[in-house]
Amino acid sequence: MISPAKVLFYLIEFINIYAAVYYSNFLFFYLRRTFGFGEAENLLTAAIGGFVYIIAAWQGGKLADRYGCVRMLYIGACGIILSLALGMILPASTAQVVVYGLWTAGICFIWPSLEALISDKAGASLPKLIGIYNVTWAAGGAVGYFTAGMLIEKLGMKSLFWLPLGLTIVELALIPCAARLLKKENDSQSCETPLAQAVNPPNTRLFQRMAWIANPFSYVAINTIIPLIPSIADKLDLSTGLAGIVCSIWMFARLAAFAILRRWTGWHYRFRWLAGSFLLMIVCFFSVLMSKSIGFLLISQVGFGLSIGLIYYSSLYYSMNVMENHGSNAGLHEAMIGTGLFMGPALGAAALYLVPAAVGIGAWSVGGLLCAGFSGLLFAKHYRTKS
Repeated sequence: MISPAKVLFYLIEFINIYAAVYYSNFLFFYLRRTFGFGEAENLLTAAIGGFVYIIAAWQGGKLADRYGCVRMLYIGACGIILSLALGMILPASTAQVVVYGLWTAGICFIWPSLEALISDKAGASLPKLIGIYNVTWAAGGAVGYFTAGMLIEKLGMKSLFWLPLGLTIVELALIPCAARLLKKENDSQSCETPLAQAVNPPNTRLFQRMAWIANPFSYVAINTIIPLIPSIADKLDLSTGLAGIVCSIWMFARLAAFAILRRWTGWHYRFRWLAGSFLLMIVCFFSVLMSKSIGFLLISQVGFGLSIGLIYYSSLYYSMNVMENHGSNAGLHEAMIGTGLFMGPALGAAALYLVPAAVGIGAWSVGGLLCAGFSGLLFAKHYRTKS
């Protein structure tokens, strides 16, 4: 039975991911159409956001352990509201990039705290609770990307700011309700027998390390594709609304992966599943960017979504299947995501600036980085430190 407090935290999570997808994924359409940003500029903007993500997520997790996860939720939500409000009144392109960085910092205070709150005192229920967490944010992300393009066409590009801002205010209003329920539950549990602790296989740290290697590279791929979706849409002659529908398929595939992996645990601490997903991700990354038809793009996205679903699930599950420091581990998990959010777009942008005439240079350079990441995964698997 899921506690009422955790149900509210799941609701906050769903609202947060929908608002995040609405703003961050379609910001690149806004920058392209309002300020004339090309592929290189969009990739550079994404890289700046990724760099901020690394630092903010790492510190957000540590602060959650030190000062409390609920307090970090308040700070993160207020930071998001402030940044989006600034986005509505600051018209310059440089200001919009700064606003994106501020918004990123706010979101990084929320995710580690939510992950720690969901995992706290879970005991033997941890796989179930992590599974629901993954399904919730993946569903919110998929629905968000699927509907955002159509809503932006109807409500206008300015809704990129005011709609997520309004949703975050709703989120902010739910936090004190969840906090009161959590305190009540903790007070009642303190009089009962302590919950069973998570059971750690002997190779927990090895798989945690390998998942922390793989997950950044999945976000290298994701955050290289997302800024290039406007270019893919132009190539296939898709409107903003249709692009949102067609290019959201990988998110629904990721959602399906989370739903399957939540019930089937045969992948736990199995290297072949992690390695196989990494290889499939590399193949599908190239397929998505090089697609010349909608049908091929859809098929490529299915494989892409399934592969990154298992990689992400591995990173979060192995991070939280520990005895203590859930906030710090969640922060490191998110910081690894930030590493991927930075590396992919930064390399792609650098390649486009340095060799602008080369066809597909950004995709090929990032693809090479993904292959290097797979080599690093193999090295981590077979490398043993001397005792």
